[in-house]
Amino acid sequence: EHLPLNQVAQSPIQPGLEHCQGWGNNPNRMNFKDLLAKRYGKKRIDYILVYKKSSPQVEKRSTFEKNLRAEGLMLEREPAVTNSDIMFVKIHCPWETLCKYAERMNIRMPFRKKCYYTDWRSKTMGRLLKSWLPRNPMKLDKEALPDLEETDCYTAPFSRARIHHFTINNKDSFFSNSTRSRIVHHMLQRTKYEDGKSKMGINRLLNNGTYEAAFPPHEGSHKSRHPIKTHGAQNHRHLLYERWARWGMWYKYQPLDLIRRYFGEKIGLYFAWLGWYTGMLIPAALVGLFVFLYGLFTMDSSQVSKEICEANETIMCPMCERNCTLQKLNESCIYAKVTHLFDNGGTVFFAIFMAIWATVFLEFWKRRRAVLTYDWDLIDWEDEEEELRPQFEAKYSQVERVNPITGKPEPFQPFPDKLSRLMVSVSGIFFMISLVLTAVFAVVVYRLVAMEQFASFKWYFIKKYWQFATSGTGVCINFMIIMSLNVVYEKVAYLLTDLEHPRTESEWENSFALKMFLFQFVNLNSSIFYIAFFLGRFAGRPGKYNKLFNRWRLEECHPSGCLIDLCLQMGVIMVLKQMWNNFMELGYPLLQNWWSRRKMKRGGQLMEHKISLPQWEKDWNLQPMNLHGLMDEYLEMVLQFGFTTIFVAAFPLAPLLALLNNIIEIRLDAYKFVTQWRRPMPARATDIGIWYGILEGIGVLAVITNAFVIAITSDYIPRFVYAYKYGPCTDQGYRQEKCLKGYVNSSLSVFDLSELGMGYSGYCRYRDYRAPPWSSTPYEFTLQFWHVLAARLAFIIVFEHLVFGIKSFIAYLIPDMPKDLCDRMRREKYLVQEMMYEAELEHLQRERKKNGKQYHHEWP
Repeated sequence: EHLPLNQVAQSPIQPGLEHCQGWGNNPNRMNFKDLLAKRYGKKRIDYILVYKKSSPQVEKRSTFEKNLRAEGLMLEREPAVTNSDIMFVKIHCPWETLCKYAERMNIRMPFRKKCYYTDWRSKTMGRLLKSWLPRNPMKLDKEALPDLEETDCYTAPFSRARIHHFTINNKDSFFSNSTRSRIVHHMLQRTKYEDGKSKMGINRLLNNGTYEAAFPPHEGSHKSRHPIKTHGAQNHRHLLYERWARWGMWYKYQPLDLIRRYFGEKIGLYFAWLGWYTGMLIPAALVGLFVFLYGLFTMDSSQVSKEICEANETIMCPMCERNCTLQKLNESCIYAKVTHLFDNGGTVFFAIFMAIWATVFLEFWKRRRAVLTYDWDLIDWEDEEEELRPQFEAKYSQVERVNPITGKPEPFQPFPDKLSRLMVSVSGIFFMISLVLTAVFAVVVYRLVAMEQFASFKWYFIKKYWQFATSGTGVCINFMIIMSLNVVYEKVAYLLTDLEHPRTESEWENSFALKMFLFQFVNLNSSIFYIAFFLGRFAGRPGKYNKLFNRWRLEECHPSGCLIDLCLQMGVIMVLKQMWNNFMELGYPLLQNWWSRRKMKRGGQLMEHKISLPQWEKDWNLQPMNLHGLMDEYLEMVLQFGFTTIFVAAFPLAPLLALLNNIIEIRLDAYKFVTQWRRPMPARATDIGIWYGILEGIGVLAVITNAFVIAITSDYIPRFVYAYKYGPCTDQGYRQEKCLKGYVNSSLSVFDLSELGMGYSGYCRYRDYRAPPWSSTPYEFTLQFWHVLAARLAFIIVFEHLVFGIKSFIAYLIPDMPKDLCDRMRREKYLVQEMMYEAELEHLQRERKKNGKQYHHEWP
């Protein structure tokens, strides 16, 4: 009992303390666990190491654990209940060690309540609004999230010399569990296991098989029969499940402070960004729904739809070479009405709105991020100097240079080697992109072959709607190819990133994330780009069609346009992709955990022991967080952001589908983090990393693609030119529905059926602006074609410059940090200096009084 701390920490756990005086003769002796409990109270398990007894790396493990004890950590081994080969090493960090490393890591800790200065007007208005307005049902009550008082405290870097400045009500709860785990992880990363400057760190021991896993334990079960306490220590995992991860909380705001406390700032920022993105989707979804409803309500009154549905005598040219029957224009009446749902007068407005929305979303996220970094004490935090990757050290151990930050020699990658590896990686990226284009070309060939087969199919329904059947089956095949190639892309991205030999883990993650985004973005959107900008553009004309390999005639757009094919492609891929992602995120871990429990029950391991598993073994049986960390989560949402913005002019319901998916996604991710995954190491971060730059790039690309979709894919520009130049209202100078009277007839050219040699006679119509066969220049482009082309090019230029100008102006108007936050930060800095000075002065006065009394008593 009288051993100093370092000797107790270094004492072997098995057997007991035989070296203590009188230990063997004391009949009331205690075992080691009782001794620690008496001296240090109830221990918190801050970290868990897992290894196999059969592992040959005994010496490295022994040296590593010996050095951990020398650093002040307390270790205890315990065998697994369900597997005799598994051993758990429970790590506890005592108070003295916590204080020492908290000071080294400059961890900010609370020392006094915040008192914000507000004038009497703000106070009065706040009280009136609070009393008049009803309670927001989306907000969580304070009673629902107890024990979060320290978020309202001023903080300062911890110092043992000024420990009296900090409000330490309870040593056991002063450092939160996430802070304790972060300190222990910091020590694990910097403890040696062999002699040598690079022979250190738990990551290397995990890579060489010394340990099977290393993770901080959960705080208990996520389910409990006991109600949530309102005072004292509590199970934050159970609190997160009840107030966040349950499906019944889908309409509530997320408890970001509690998420940050339990999982760390990096994961907290992800959920903050995801919640902000979901909230910003609400106005976009409402406007998109309004545009869709406008098209729905005006569908029957649309002049273009009326003319198509009433064209009983207009014969369309055959769409294929063989076995095609002549169809009347009014047979595409349904397609014309459906096209009007997405291609109407609100399309241009919605495209401009979404471009501005993307800018507002990103600019206001920067403000939101600034508030979070202030509330979470990340303003002055900087990334720690990362350790080098073992692969990098092994490759370049012979070449060294002095690190400009640490001043120590470290391995160095020469520039020629780095450049050559980067060129190989870039070549691999272009090869994979060419593979994507090859897959798209294969789908195009399928559509050409299926077009002829469906047009001559025996079933009347398929023969009548052969274009819909061709597009639908093509989309499904394309989706299966996309999901298959994603597996290949991930392996190739791993290979190329490892080939580059990045210096640190963050550099590896950024490089891998960029490759995965490029691969999946091209994979998902290449077929959509083909339908939007190439389908039907190079088909030719009747009698002179262009053919692929001189065999298959190129596909044409439907008489109602190509926009319906684009909508179908986007809708199917977006819905199926999100459903697949949701299954892989939650369904796959659920199946894995269920199978693990089933194997244990089948082996009779739990029935044999008839005891419940300890928490660390339950965590061991959960699924580890994937190697990519949050990359898969960000990648899924960023690709969805691309679907929501890039082709939104063709599919205004995309924001609504994204909103519905994200409401489910937040609870799926929450349930997965709380119940299905081991607790990840609470990491810190100040932003979302490389993904912000990718989102900005998508915003720029969205303006360009929407301009081309409106100008080229939709019929907005041809209708506009006809209404002002060729329609019956040219003298009035404005456009109405009656101004489009005769538009369908103007947009269809005439062809002589006898020139086909298929036994037909008479004339048929096709979509184009060409001269009739009886003119002096038959089948040449008319003047209206050049007017439409010029209007399209002019619209693209004007639209892009206008939207980019508005985006830049809005970005200039919105500051990155709110003004009241700047004032709060300056005031807090001033108050912290004043309070530190007053606390130091009070401490000196108490010391003087104490010394004065002692001197007075010693004088006689």
